[in-house]
Amino acid sequence: MTLNKRLAYPASFLASLFAASFCTAALADEDPVPSNTLRVGMYFVKYSASAADLSGPFTPPGLNLRVENVNTLYLAYLRRLSSHWTFEFAAGIPPTTHTYAVGPATVPTPGSIPFNGQEVATAKWLSPSVLIEYLFLDESNKFRPYAGVGINYTHFYERNATAAGNAITGGPTVTYLSDSVGPAATLGLSYKFTRNFNVIASYNIAWCVMIYWFWVGQRPEQRLRMQLGSQLPIASELP
Repeated sequence: MTLNKRLAYPASFLASLFAASFCTAALADEDPVPSNTLRVGMYFVKYSASAADLSGPFTPPGLNLRVENVNTLYLAYLRRLSSHWTFEFAAGIPPTTHTYAVGPATVPTPGSIPFNGQEVATAKWLSPSVLIEYLFLDESNKFRPYAGVGINYTHFYERNATAAGNAITGGPTVTYLSDSVGPAATLGLSYKFTRNFNVIASYNIAWCVMIYWFWVGQRPEQRLRMQLGSQLPIASELP
């Protein structure tokens, strides 16, 4: 089977986050709010993806891909700029993303090779974001909604085709995913238990567009255009 198709592949990731945060600087007794905060927690990442089917010479109809949900550790540093403004640098332990084939039960590559549901590739990704956030209401309130905007950078590495992926494409496959820089945004709610312990829940969006190339021997390269979107964090912080 020869594939020669550039796919438009929009996808989004939704993540629930549980975290604890710790103050990074000593404060005077009269200082009501810490200036520096660290958060540690978990992202529960859910992808939502769609793409046009692969097409090209000798390519069966109805071939597509899907990405499996992942979980990863969440880490963030926050700097208080004023009573209403905060800077956040957010990242996580790079998770391994698994890609699966979607389509007919088998494909002729040559012979009859299992296709639908087969894990065809894996990759790790590092996706930090920087955001400026505005906190509503006064700092004396226990509940404080907030919103922010920023920039996301995504880098993929350890990109590997599986044995099933190699069988489907007809030989050892080399893969590459381009880096991406795109907008990010967050909308959330913070609840203050004590001066040094808060719980937050937020919905984050990081838009990522990358091109996925793969080579099979000397065959023409194939391209997959992906767009990654949203996250849903739920976190606790200890400022």
